[in-house]
Amino acid sequence: ILKRLSVALAHRVALGARWGSRHHGISAMATRDIILLRHAHAEPAAVGQSDADRPLSTLGITEAEAAGAWLKRHGVEPDCMLSSPAARARQTLERVVAVAGYTGASEDERIYEATPGDLIRVLDDHPDADCIVVVGHNPGLESLVSLLADGASDNGRGLPPAALAWRRTAHDSP
Repeated sequence: ILKRLSVALAHRVALGARWGSRHHGISAMATRDIILLRHAHAEPAAVGQSDADRPLSTLGITEAEAAGAWLKRHGVEPDCMLSSPAARARQTLERVVAVAGYTGASEDERIYEATPGDLIRVLDDHPDADCIVVVGHNPGLESLVSLLADGASDNGRGLPPAALAWRRTAHDSP
């Protein structure tokens, strides 16, 4: 478990270093931090269980708590935290909130099975949030990461469970 967790954390750090961080260089204008977090590992579906009802596995709980600790250690202070209503995404955000001491998490049904366009609309619906955390699913999250990083949504590199991508952008506050 620790080796897999180390790999997941290393992937998070690599994505953060490549894709953006708090020290991205944008300083003279208003900025917005967009943090996209894929849900942690989930249990396989039981017979008759819907995909949306799959809970986190023991490994997933550990991964979600590690993600929360990583965000806290890096000084993330979200104004808005949203998750898909799927159990594994909701539980990932609950563990992040518990470890990092955040408040105010909520669900947005549009995040489940979202396309990059759906996710951008979710982000656009929260213009006052200078730091927003979205917990969701592939392929939508990895496609959005690729779109924001490279300008194309078909260059997905794979966003493993509990991986996060952090992008600081120029932001026009309302």
